[in-house]
Amino acid sequence: MYELIVQTWFSAAHRLREYQGNCENLHGHNWKLDVRLRSERLDSLGMVADFREIKRLVKGVVDRLDHQYLNDVPPFTGVNPTTENVARFVYDDLAKTLPGGLTLASVTAWESQNCGATYSG
Repeated sequence: MYELIVQTWFSAAHRLREYQGNCENLHGHNWKLDVRLRSERLDSLGMVADFREIKRLVKGVVDRLDHQYLNDVPPFTGVNPTTENVARFVYDDLAKTLPGGLTLASVTAWESQNCGATYSG
């Protein structure tokens, strides 16, 4: 099994509804995403996929979040924009766009250098 990892970053603000603590207040993060894809096969060039294509697909999802107030971006208008839910949103959105033969293994969203959450479907 082969696994590709693509990292990207975006900046966004949010507040956690009904949370008792500092994160209830409006604040922002420079989020980091680790996107992991799997495939059992390589193409004729010896690649799982072209990194440029995967980065383009990831960018299509991230552009919806970058420099936004996440609480105003669906689905976060009704779902708390926690790190866990950001990871799942990116996973679910990206999974819809992947070419055949690729499986999305996981998405890890990092809200800080040492705090992150992983979602795998």
